[in-house]
Amino acid sequence: MKISKEKKNKIFEQILNYLYSVNPRPIFTSYIAREIARDEEFVKKLLLALKKKNLVIELKKNNKGVQYKRRSRWVLSPEAYQAFKKRIEI
Repeated sequence: MKISKEKKNKIFEQILNYLYSVNPRPIFTSYIAREIARDEEFVKKLLLALKKKNLVIELKKNNKGVQYKRRSRWVLSPEAYQAFKKRIEI
């Protein structure tokens, strides 16, 4: 099934809004998928697209510096956070 570009952009906005609301806490892909009620693999694909646009940062290590084998946590990039902050202040 193909999703239109307009709908994808709305889902991108949902992801970014959620990450902004929990900032600076990094969130696992599965939690993001559950929050926006989407499939985990689909959300991961979208998060990787946002990573290419430098809007999110992927963290592959836990707080102790140990590398995750199959998990990733996500956080807004500083630039994206500042853009959201300016937008919300207006």
